[in-house]
Amino acid sequence: MLSVGILGAAGYTGGELIRVLLNHPQVKIVFANSESNAGNLVSDVHEGLIGETDLKFTSEMPFDKVDVVFFCFGHGKSEQFLKEHTIPANVKIIDLAQDFRIKGDHDYIYGLPETHKTAIEACQHLANPGCFATCIQLAMLPALKNKLIEGDIHVSGVTGSTGAGQKPGATTHFSWRTDNISLYKTFTHQHLLEINQTVQELYPGYQGRVLFIPQRGCFARGIFVTAVAKCNFPIEEVQRLYADYYRDAAFTHFVTTSPDMKQVVNTNKALVYVEKYEDQLLMVSTIDNLLKGAVGQAVQNMNLMFGIEETAGLQLKASAF
Repeated sequence: MLSVGILGAAGYTGGELIRVLLNHPQVKIVFANSESNAGNLVSDVHEGLIGETDLKFTSEMPFDKVDVVFFCFGHGKSEQFLKEHTIPANVKIIDLAQDFRIKGDHDYIYGLPETHKTAIEACQHLANPGCFATCIQLAMLPALKNKLIEGDIHVSGVTGSTGAGQKPGATTHFSWRTDNISLYKTFTHQHLLEINQTVQELYPGYQGRVLFIPQRGCFARGIFVTAVAKCNFPIEEVQRLYADYYRDAAFTHFVTTSPDMKQVVNTNKALVYVEKYEDQLLMVSTIDNLLKGAVGQAVQNMNLMFGIEETAGLQLKASAF
């Protein structure tokens, strides 16, 4: 059994992580840290867990009693936390924020299993990819790896409200978000940094830009992405290369009919689809932003880091109806 600690356990990602790990056959949650909720039942905050656990939030952080700790902080807080606290060298870290996703003066491995599985299996510290970054990259990975596309890549993606976190804001409040759709961070979304990093890893010297238009959707969870770029290869060859690329992927599936987001919501799955119009290749991907886009992928990475079956604890049913 793996002993697990969770920091920042009261937010959406913390609650979803607890939900998944409670049903993981090889995990014991040792602590769920939340300063503001210390002493309260986890199920008082994450009400979907009523009847499933009597775990309480704690202000304590007994790192010497865990094998791995998950950082479910807001962006920018993980690096600051590590400056102020010491985590034993033998304890693995999985950071769900963006602090260590870009290569630099640190030893964190970028945790996209579809590109870095071998490195993930051997790593001590892992930076879990962003939700939009995961979905967009999964749409494009085979095209980049096989040099199927050229020029600018035009990306449009719509995400659910849970991607903005648990604390309500002007653009996340129910009465504003429902029956509405809007743009945000056009061309400048923070996930472009990690996306472009992967583009250059798979296709060194690629000259095209990733032009990304993010949208807020009027639903709670899920991401649906479309990407378009010039392609001079026949669609039959593109489909074959996509199928080959994802043939052994545990959760990413290449499909031959255009997917619906409801097929992946509440699961760790990603569905990827391609089609062509003249010389334009359409690449489609859809995931659950809280699972494959966050904690599901984090647990998948934990399984790889500890030599556990990659799918353990993640056999989840889609909320298709």
